Amino acid sequence: MSTAGEAAAPAAISEDVQLQAAEWLTLLMSGDVGEAERAAWQRWRRAAPEHEQAWQHIEAVAQRLQGVYRDSAQRTAAAQALASAGPPASGKRRQLLVWLGVATGGGLLAAQTGAWDGVRALRADYRTATGERREVALADGSVLSLNTESAVNVRFDGSRRLIELLAGEILVVSGRGAGSDAPLEVATREGLVRALGTRFSVRQQDGYSTVDVFESAVEIRPRDGDGAPLLLAAGRGVTFSRHAPDAPHAVDAYADAWLRGQMIVDDVTLGDFLAELARYRPGVIHCAPEVAQLRLSGVFPLADTQRILHMLPNSLPVQVRSRTAYWVTVEPAP
Repeated sequence: MSTAGEAAAPAAISEDVQLQAAEWLTLLMSGDVGEAERAAWQRWRRAAPEHEQAWQHIEAVAQRLQGVYRDSAQRTAAAQALASAGPPASGKRRQLLVWLGVATGGGLLAAQTGAWDGVRALRADYRTATGERREVALADGSVLSLNTESAVNVRFDGSRRLIELLAGEILVVSGRGAGSDAPLEVATREGLVRALGTRFSVRQQDGYSTVDVFESAVEIRPRDGDGAPLLLAAGRGVTFSRHAPDAPHAVDAYADAWLRGQMIVDDVTLGDFLAELARYRPGVIHCAPEVAQLRLSGVFPLADTQRILHMLPNSLPVQVRSRTAYWVTVEPAP
């Protein structure tokens, strides 16, 4: 195949990392991918420069080969060939995984996983890596705080102040400096949040956005909504889709604890706790169903997520097993 010679991975990328990139591509193409898997994929990409280089390479190859294995019958045959290729460590399986993965990627990958949004996030005006927080003073005097794995573009002109949230979570304190007479807005994939002289946070999630208001109020306009905007007052939060907001709720008392480098929880399930903790470390945290409903409370320093995991058996009947540096399982204690 003539494309194969053009698609050879850069020599600096190890075979193991190439395989990991192909495995992520294959998983993302499956269509059976939730927010946790997408977040883990993003964390893997940011865990090391080599990972991002491998992803960019396989993504480029996928674009060139997007016409191959386009119909479902061909994809089924490809999957069967992969299944019969032997265990994951076999060379034959590695080769098939890489080439079947990139060959079936293309537009399907972009449509189902937001891969192109990930590329935009890497080129954003401001962004943070896994576990990183950042504070930015904007030209109008507003202060923008970025939580872990977040990315924004900022577009201010005489008539509008727009913050485009590409990924992650931000907290905005609106300023009163030059140009502050123009509306201050945060755009997500689901809609627009307009500040009304306020302090508020916005988080981009998989198929929906969440907003918490700490001071004053905001207006929320879903992208495809046909009703009046929702006015959300201080102390209230809401989740909204492209079509409509859900019912507003009281803001969690500890919703902005991440600004202080803390994760504070009060009687939450272990499953929810670990899903949130996973945002702040590279790799995957898997919670066994048998322990997912255990409950815990506490104040946890986000600077050392490994220590948090190691402390869990002190208060819960669980054990923590690390298969690799990037794959941790929390399961029932023996």
